[in-house]
Amino acid sequence: MLLPNILLTGTPGVGKTTLDKELASRSGLKYINVGDLAKEGQLYDGYDEEYDCPILDEDRVVDELENQMKEGGVIVDYHGCDFFPECWFHIVFVLRTDSHILYKRLEIRDYNEKKLYDNIHCEIFQILYEEVMASYKEEIVHQLASNKPEDLEDNVNQILKWIEQWQKDNNASLTTTDMLTDSSVPTS
Repeated sequence: MLLPNILLTGTPGVGKTTLDKELASRSGLKYINVGDLAKEGQLYDGYDEEYDCPILDEDRVVDELENQMKEGGVIVDYHGCDFFPECWFHIVFVLRTDSHILYKRLEIRDYNEKKLYDNIHCEIFQILYEEVMASYKEEIVHQLASNKPEDLEDNVNQILKWIEQWQKDNNASLTTTDMLTDSSVPTS
């Protein structure tokens, strides 16, 4: 059975991880948080003192994910997207949060002033959405609101419906293709 690969991206603090974990538990897809993957594998290329965080080695992350992405059925969670191969994802969701709500969420995370300001700026000016639009086909990109608790359930349900439809569409065509190439079916 074919399973889709999903990218869920957005500014830090928009609720990617919460949504992805819930989605993974209800869909059976494998959840990969790129930040956790990088930390576990030390997939870094230095440290950014200004933002007080490690610098991701994007090439090593891609190498690390390659086989899992080929297998399918993966939900990838990361705030960037332009370094992932376009062919990896069947759909991309960009979570969006109102700036005043996001500010409070990032403040709770104790972000330094520059990091807080830059992330709010990123959300207001749709920087990650523009990055997604430049990196993927427009028809696979969708924005989801993530402002209030009810949005989580709405988003999970919307994505689950998409997964179900994707599986019907793609596994039906796989079955037809398999029947056409089955050696027990005579060909002319």
